[in-house]
Amino acid sequence: MEFENNIAPVLELNNLYKSFGENHVLNGFNLKLYKGENLVVMGKSGSGKSVMIKCLVGLMQADRGSIKIKDHDITKLGQKELDILRTEIGFLFQGSALYDSMTVRENLEFPLRRHKKQLGLNDHTETLVLEALNNVGLAHAIDLMPAELSGGMQRRVALARALILKPKIILYDEPTTGLDPITAKEIIQLMRSIQDTYNTSSLIITHDVDCARVISNRMILLVDGINYAEGTYEELIVSNDPKVQAFFKN
Repeated sequence: MEFENNIAPVLELNNLYKSFGENHVLNGFNLKLYKGENLVVMGKSGSGKSVMIKCLVGLMQADRGSIKIKDHDITKLGQKELDILRTEIGFLFQGSALYDSMTVRENLEFPLRRHKKQLGLNDHTETLVLEALNNVGLAHAIDLMPAELSGGMQRRVALARALILKPKIILYDEPTTGLDPITAKEIIQLMRSIQDTYNTSSLIITHDVDCARVISNRMILLVDGINYAEGTYEELIVSNDPKVQAFFKN
């Protein structure tokens, strides 16, 4: 595939294991994300998608295996080094996860304040907030509260917050969940626009087949804790494997 011609992946999970008692969720999962790529990981409910992404962002500790971002194994980094590396990763949480007590402006300013010293932002906060909101078409909502926004607008604000530090990698956790079909399509098109504007590498966790079809350059199907099948949407949809076909049936 075209992206595999790059010298090295920007993100790599190697032989990742995670269990909860006798429940073995990840059983040697592998993943490589290349520069400029949209990689979709699909799995049924309970397949380990959320566990994988939580291990990736440090919200959960894998039992064993390595997680490399730009050749740095995050399982071996100290907190200071990990915080610096996190400035290069944007995360769109499932359900948006905006702070209800903060305005749109304050939600976007939050990561800027947290990393102000590391990035030397000085007085550029207002400019960065407006730029991020303009890129998702919501500059007019800057002083509104999350409760005053529709579900689709909340998702756009959350995406703007994920973009505020101009990350090289964006992680999307079920970006279209809970949205009506029209709004979901708008979010998918926005994700494509973001990739063009920011030249990001994106890892998209979803069970939405239409999202995968439109957005993916490559897909991984997560079954029984491993990357069971891998390829483009066009390659996977014609597979005769029953477990692969189960992903594409209505």
